[in-house]
Amino acid sequence: MNVVVIGAGAVGQLMASFLAQAQMHVTLVVRRQEQADELNLKQLKRINLDGSLTMQQIASTVDLKSLSQPDLIIIAVKYGQLPNIYKQLTDLPKEIPVLFVQNGLAHFDEALRLPQHTIAFSSVSFGAQTLDCSTVQHRGVGPIRIGIARGDEGVFNKLLHLGSALFPIELVDDAEQMLFEKAVLNCLINPLTAVLQIKNGDLLTNKQAHLLMHTIYQELAEAFVHIKRSIPFSTVIALCEKTAANTSSMLADRIHGRKSEVESIVGVVLQKALGNGYSLPTLRTLYHQVLAIEESGERY
Repeated sequence: MNVVVIGAGAVGQLMASFLAQAQMHVTLVVRRQEQADELNLKQLKRINLDGSLTMQQIASTVDLKSLSQPDLIIIAVKYGQLPNIYKQLTDLPKEIPVLFVQNGLAHFDEALRLPQHTIAFSSVSFGAQTLDCSTVQHRGVGPIRIGIARGDEGVFNKLLHLGSALFPIELVDDAEQMLFEKAVLNCLINPLTAVLQIKNGDLLTNKQAHLLMHTIYQELAEAFVHIKRSIPFSTVIALCEKTAANTSSMLADRIHGRKSEVESIVGVVLQKALGNGYSLPTLRTLYHQVLAIEESGERY
């Protein structure tokens, strides 16, 4: 398969590395020519969980239109960069399948307005961290769940055969529900870690942080009656344990002074809850705290 990955952040680099290792021809589309030049000059390096190093030759470009027609386009940029990507996708052949890899729900309806015949969405739970323009560290194993919103699932069935113990891939039936469940998990971890400036594991060892997380879970379970069945609190605990040493994406954004995805993750969940008649006061307070921190320009 000829796969194009748009976005060379932690998620994009890790996916590109594993796909190239599975004998895919992978091209990374990046924003800066300097990064494209470095990736083309050097190999993409992945530091594995055991400390070993895996290197893959990855082509890189800043111009999506310059590429021959790929078998699959994977979009691994943050939500705020999607409007520019949408414009580029409308000029590409409609037969090219597209896979969106973003947190939150805000992009779901937007993406389905694109002309592409096959559109899928993904929820990733692996841990990854970029160390430089051409090096990514694999920090935790977690499945890549893919939900096909419309079109042909053939290309995604091929991806299933590429999965491994370190890079598991699975298909799910309901793409929107998958994204909602991931957004709920993000709501329970990301804003708390960003405001309190703590690692994921501290949500279990810090009694007050754990109490806040449980309070948010109870609020969500009241607003969305299926949550206790689909996401028991034990699942939240297990995720915090599994990613104990990780810095959440929202905290990483605060550390680096970047705008976070709090609107597309927490804001959309708050809006859905309000439609059900629930305001989620604890989560809403955290939401406004994150926004206030961003507005003030405060860093870690």
